[in-house]
Amino acid sequence: MRRPLVAGNWKMNGSKESIKALLDGIKQGIGDVNSAEVLVCAPSIYIDGVSSQLDGSPVVVGAQNMSEQTSGAFTGEISGSMLNDFGCQYVIIGHSERRAIYGEDDALVAKKFAAVRAAGMVPILCVGETLEERESGVTETVVARQIDAVIEAEGIDALADAVIAYEPVWAIGTGKTASPEQAQDVHAFIRGRLAEQSADVAAKTRVLYGGSMNAANAAELLAKDDIDGGLIGGASLKAEDFLTIARAAG
Repeated sequence: MRRPLVAGNWKMNGSKESIKALLDGIKQGIGDVNSAEVLVCAPSIYIDGVSSQLDGSPVVVGAQNMSEQTSGAFTGEISGSMLNDFGCQYVIIGHSERRAIYGEDDALVAKKFAAVRAAGMVPILCVGETLEERESGVTETVVARQIDAVIEAEGIDALADAVIAYEPVWAIGTGKTASPEQAQDVHAFIRGRLAEQSADVAAKTRVLYGGSMNAANAAELLAKDDIDGGLIGGASLKAEDFLTIARAAG
C-alpha cells in the first residue's frame, strides 16, 4: 500500500513572519490528518527556520532544488550535504519552472536525481508536458522521455524509493486543471512505463499530481487509483487549504 504524500512547494514566496503564521496553522490542524505524509518544500534561505519550527511535528521538510555537484566553486548553488545539515528529507528535481526558465534538460535532471539519492534524501522527479505538446498528442512521448532519462542513468530500482510528480505544465498557474480522468490516464501511463521494467517498482513508486490541485478539487483527483498525493503550489501557502488537501489524501 502506497502511503499518500502531500507536498507543498512554496516556490519563491514567503517571509519570516508569513512562514511562521503558515506553519503555526499547519501544526494546529495536522492532528486531523490521518495516514498521509505531509511535506513542505521551503525556499532554501528559510529551511533552517522551518526545520526548527517543525521540530517535534509529523510534518517533514524538503528543498525545491539542489546542485548536482557535491562541493566546490559553484557560486550560488546548494549541495546535498548542506540540505542534510538542516534536516531535509526530500528534494524537488526537474520542476517545469527549472526546465523552462533555467534550461535544465533531462540529462541534468538525471544527475540531480542521482545526487539527491547519494545524499540520502528522496528525489521528487517532476515530469509533464506543455500545452503545445498536449495539443500535439505527444504527452506520453514527453513523459516517457523524461522518466527514461533517469532510468537509463540510474536504473529502474532507483525509482523504488523515489517519488514522481506529474505536472501538466498547461495547468500550473493558469487556472486550468486536468480533469481527474486526464490526470489518472497519465498517472496510469507512468506506472505502466515503470512496470515494463519492474512490476515491483511500479507498485511501490508514489506518483503525485502537480497541476493546480486545490482544496476544491483534491478529493476527486485523489480518489483515482494511481494518484498517490499532490505536489501543491499556491494552495500550500494557505494553512487550511493545504490541510484540506492532506485530509483528503489521508
